[in-house]
Amino acid sequence: MAEYIEISGIKFHYRKSGDGRPLILMHGWGCNMDTVASIERVAAETHTVYNVDFPGFGASEEPDEVWGVEQYTALIEEFARRMGIENPVLAGHSFGGRVGILMASRTPVDKLILVDAAGVKPRRSMRYYLKVYSFKTVKAFCRLLLPREKADAAIEKWRKRKSSADYASASPRMRAILSKVVNEDLCHRMPLIAAPTLLVWGENDTATPLSDAKRMERLIPGAGLVSFAGCGHYSFLDNPIQFAAVLRSFLKS
Repeated sequence: MAEYIEISGIKFHYRKSGDGRPLILMHGWGCNMDTVASIERVAAETHTVYNVDFPGFGASEEPDEVWGVEQYTALIEEFARRMGIENPVLAGHSFGGRVGILMASRTPVDKLILVDAAGVKPRRSMRYYLKVYSFKTVKAFCRLLLPREKADAAIEKWRKRKSSADYASASPRMRAILSKVVNEDLCHRMPLIAAPTLLVWGENDTATPLSDAKRMERLIPGAGLVSFAGCGHYSFLDNPIQFAAVLRSFLKS
């Protein structure tokens, strides 16, 4: 059942399904609740699942300012308070894992499930920095040499050609949020997580590589890692049968 609730002036969309102890399910960047619907169906066999659309995605409104992981986490914490949810299981894919890590490091949770999760600041290559500074140079020259409308059009054309699909398809505010959150390193929060933690990863994940999962496994006390060969950043879609078996086992344990 899909519903809306207003939190901090934002129309926030979520879907509730299943019955049992509460589980908050959080999708990745550029996705929405339907992306993780297969996780929802499995979890709803034993839990009451609150599958959310983060602000700026799906049917939830955009934030009215540039948010970081802190603001997204505070919203989920307020959502839990408003819904009367105590000690939930947190399950997060990709960006949703960032919120799960921060929330679990400071809020009592029953269990934490991180699926191809972000949270380790990516190591930047020289190629990345050349790309960033090339764009800044092009932007500066366009502003200097062209009328404003032509400059904006040229900059946008360059941006779409050179940037990631997530960045290119986002609104200006969501682009600013993406630039902020991808550079937030949560490794210092991981040792504070007391909940049993399951890491599920695709071994061919290039967005959040398996090395990130192994680092999280070392930093989060008692964390366990399950990885799937031949799977990428959406391991739960690439190997749905084995993923469902691992998830059921962890939720019932």
